[in-house]
Amino acid sequence: MDIVNIITKKKDNKELSYDEIKYAVEGYVNGDIKDYQMSSLLMAIVINGMTDEEIFNLTEIMLNSGDKLDLSSISGIKVDKHSTGGIGDKTTLVVAPLVSACGVPVAKMSGRGLGFTGGTIDKLESISGFNTSLDMNDFIKQVNDIKIAIATQTGNLVPADKKIYALRDVTGTTESIPLIASSIMSKKLASGADKIVLDVKVGKGAFMKNIDAAKKLSEIMIKIGKRFKKEVVALITNMDYPLGRAIGNGIEVKDAIDTLIGNGEERFTKLCLVIASYMVSLGKKINVSDALDLVKEKLDNKEAYNKFLELVKYQGGDINNIDICKNKYDIISDKEGYITDIDTLKLAEFANNLGAGRKTKEDNINYGVGILLNKKVNDKVSKNEVIGYVVSDENVDTTSLISYFTIKKENINEIDIIYDVIK
Repeated sequence: MDIVNIITKKKDNKELSYDEIKYAVEGYVNGDIKDYQMSSLLMAIVINGMTDEEIFNLTEIMLNSGDKLDLSSISGIKVDKHSTGGIGDKTTLVVAPLVSACGVPVAKMSGRGLGFTGGTIDKLESISGFNTSLDMNDFIKQVNDIKIAIATQTGNLVPADKKIYALRDVTGTTESIPLIASSIMSKKLASGADKIVLDVKVGKGAFMKNIDAAKKLSEIMIKIGKRFKKEVVALITNMDYPLGRAIGNGIEVKDAIDTLIGNGEERFTKLCLVIASYMVSLGKKINVSDALDLVKEKLDNKEAYNKFLELVKYQGGDINNIDICKNKYDIISDKEGYITDIDTLKLAEFANNLGAGRKTKEDNINYGVGILLNKKVNDKVSKNEVIGYVVSDENVDTTSLISYFTIKKENINEIDIIYDVIK
């Protein structure tokens, strides 16, 4: 078998066999196939796509490239969630305690972020003392003890995806539904959950820019789940605007806490409740309406908030010591009217330049910096009103930030956070 023939075959839009895909993936992982050869194959896939069978095979080959977690010793149905990524996405910090408080075990392996702000692990590490590095025995014991644990990926999970993803990131081959689907699902299948809920973002701040593409991605991931005998539900959700009020790390933890005590931004709270209700529905084998009632009850009676406190304490964190910079620099409105648009990516880039995210894997994150918004889309503002602020220990010029907000005389139609549910 020869990699050049495989590249040529995919370039000619012909279906690759299981053995050909395996040869390419394994050869790249062990170094026999070079970066430039694999990038050529990936570009051919981006251009010509893959059949369902090719996607199933690629997922299976990447899944089998490393360890797979065995969560069978955790009692109950384990339901995992995955978001395709968003600005201000601290959803796991709210959803996991909600689901756990309903009696469904949450064994969550999460990652650090490479991009505008940190990942779930980075956000948790802004809590002083919080230990995200649990060995599997401690991880499983914790879930059995308190029904929730959030930790970094342990072992050698899906090394083929890690190496291929790093190459995609620097060769313009990230935007491919087959490659995105196989990457996400190989990791989710390796993580050992019984059922999976996917939060597929669409909009200006997401990989998927339109709903049709998001639906196609959702549908193929659900097909992959069925192929591997895993029930998968996908929610198509709005990523045109920041999730919640905060963009950063420590400041997003505070935003999550506000949500858990009932003071969260309305659209973000709705997103968390709906995601949690589908997870609880799958985990308890009840209908979604009953699950939503239960999830709302756990939010209202503060059991979910207490579960978050229990999680933090169990993993060594001090909830009273979250890294948030003390200095505030106001974002001031330059006119009166309604906020009709927010340039989410520009805000995220600003936060990234403050140090809230990584530009390379080796970068250190500044957990304390971030942006908090007092106003959301459709809110009325007055001229010279403070509509948000930047937190930073360094002096920050915020005068350019108002240009990221569109303010007009009339408001716009109500914007929903959830577009569709695909099963």
